[in-house]
Amino acid sequence: MLVTFPGMEIVEVLPELHLLAFEVGHAYLWRDPGALTLIDTGVVGSGPAIAEAVLSLGFAPGGLRRIVLTHCHEDHVGSAAEVAAWSGAEVLAHALDAPVIRGERAAAEPVFTDAPVWERELYENMSRPPAAPPVHVDVELNDGDVLDFGGGARVVAVPGHTDGSVALYLPGPRVLFTGDAVANVGGRTILGVFNTDRKRAIDSFHRLSELDVQTAVFGHGDPLTADAWAVLRAAAASTV
Repeated sequence: MLVTFPGMEIVEVLPELHLLAFEVGHAYLWRDPGALTLIDTGVVGSGPAIAEAVLSLGFAPGGLRRIVLTHCHEDHVGSAAEVAAWSGAEVLAHALDAPVIRGERAAAEPVFTDAPVWERELYENMSRPPAAPPVHVDVELNDGDVLDFGGGARVVAVPGHTDGSVALYLPGPRVLFTGDAVANVGGRTILGVFNTDRKRAIDSFHRLSELDVQTAVFGHGDPLTADAWAVLRAAAASTV
């Protein structure tokens, strides 16, 4: 199912999982009986489109129970303050990225020492999203925490893109939200770009590749909906 709203498409990945495809990056809605979980929020100004997506799934704004932020970058947290205000949803983020999300300090810049030359050139020439308004973080996450959606969503710390990057793993339905630790663009599954520590990012990629995953969804790029574990393992094995 594909539904289009101004600035966003909503795509059904699974009956419980919908991809919100913005012009820059993705967010996701996970549907449990009586409650929705939003993973990431897009750039500033994405709130109205997210509200339309919530309504399209048959929920009132108050049905959005929680907002999980995979990391502190503007294309993931840009609309968190707006969505939290109209929904009353609690905001969750890793303890190491929470100070950036609250506006207490700036995000670290990427380091390109060991990165491919094209990655630095892309970063230097790309347009930056608007700065994200600060938002409270109700729950600071740590590796191994289990969240009450999807039958128990395990927080997997994946430092390297940022210090406090997280993935979310749902063992029951075998679903993985990678955030920006991994991307799947142009038909290729690759290490996420613009990392603050490439070695740690690669280690995190390998950690995710060891999970039993049928469906993987990414901060950037198309979902993998069958045998994602095999694709992730092959991609991680070729990443140095």
